[in-house]
Amino acid sequence: MDNELQKNAKVFKALCDPNRLAILELLRSGEKCACVLLEQLELTQSGLSYHMKILCESGIVASRQDGKWTHYRLSGEGRERAMELLKRLTTPYAEQQDSGCTCQGGRMAT
Repeated sequence: MDNELQKNAKVFKALCDPNRLAILELLRSGEKCACVLLEQLELTQSGLSYHMKILCESGIVASRQDGKWTHYRLSGEGRERAMELLKRLTTPYAEQQDSGCTCQGGRMAT
């Protein structure tokens, strides 16, 4: 499978789980330590780690280490990429300048 498609799928994977959506909602108010996220969510430490790995791999969340704790924040760059991806995938070709279509009446032109 195309590398770009795999990268794009990670964005949607990050958004398709209620726990990850709850994490994103908590991060909207600013950077949070993993310990704070654990206090506010009904997740185990390994569960939180799993979800944060997916969110970070998508680029929507960024992390930094501070001693033994990891701190997480929303990534502006990741947000912009996710928004552009969704816009691109949901915009019909007809709304774009050149669709590149060579068909006529539902059949390929010869």
